[in-house]
Amino acid sequence: MPRAFTAIVNPAAGGAASAASLVPLARALRDAGADLAVEYSRGLPHAADLARTAASAGRVVLGVGGDGMVGSVGGALVGTGAPFGVVPAGRGNDFARQLGVPAEPAPLARLLLDGEPRPVDAIEANGTPVLGSVYAGVDAVANANANKARLLRGAAAYYAGALRAIAAWRPADYRVTVDGAEHRLRGYSVIAANSGYYGFNKHIAPDARVDDGLLDVVLIRSAPKPLFFAVMRELESGAHVHRPQVEVLRGREVRIELAGPPGRTLPYGADGELPGVLPVTARVLPAALQVLAPEQ
Repeated sequence: MPRAFTAIVNPAAGGAASAASLVPLARALRDAGADLAVEYSRGLPHAADLARTAASAGRVVLGVGGDGMVGSVGGALVGTGAPFGVVPAGRGNDFARQLGVPAEPAPLARLLLDGEPRPVDAIEANGTPVLGSVYAGVDAVANANANKARLLRGAAAYYAGALRAIAAWRPADYRVTVDGAEHRLRGYSVIAANSGYYGFNKHIAPDARVDDGLLDVVLIRSAPKPLFFAVMRELESGAHVHRPQVEVLRGREVRIELAGPPGRTLPYGADGELPGVLPVTARVLPAALQVLAPEQ
């Protein structure tokens, strides 16, 4: 018997485009005899509630949208054993990129209909499930700028947001504790990565895997701003990790704090959203999510 699916779309956050992109996939699933229901959420917390309800009814839950939507829907299923499908229909789609999930309707439909759920890791960040990465620095500020963009989409929104963030950036003093070992740095950002991609196809942690039970912790230290722009250009290929200003650690639990003078606050990002300000503790949750994704 074909699987029964519930696709969750958030019309309040670019969901009109997501809903439109769902149409050919919905046709392919229904032509194969699958039962597909579509739910429109009122926001990310409501999307998580819809996901839990659909999963409890034995349905495969599909997160339709970008990383924020996918993270919210998938995060609601962490630890439940319920199968989850990603429909990449947003600005970044970085978690789908890491998993190798196709965007084209025909191969995506075949994966959702016939694929076997694959266990992947998740992150618990200050008690909230996260799928891709947790980051604190100029990238989180750029994320905030991109989320405010109304006239730009995709890479253009991220790039414009990053330019504004870097222009106004003052290096931050960080205390980063990885599995109990403390590291100090002054720099641009700290990223605790489950997925290797973030910020629209930036390969921030090229050796990260979603099934190794570890987080790749990327430390980006201070550098002259012209040099940092060079680092930004290298993010797409992952070549930045060879620069002396970049260090990569690995661990199961990471705490990121500001260590400089009191009074400064810094947001942290997670799956394209901004849940709060530092400090944040990110802990890996091994094999916590069952995803319909190609084996890698």
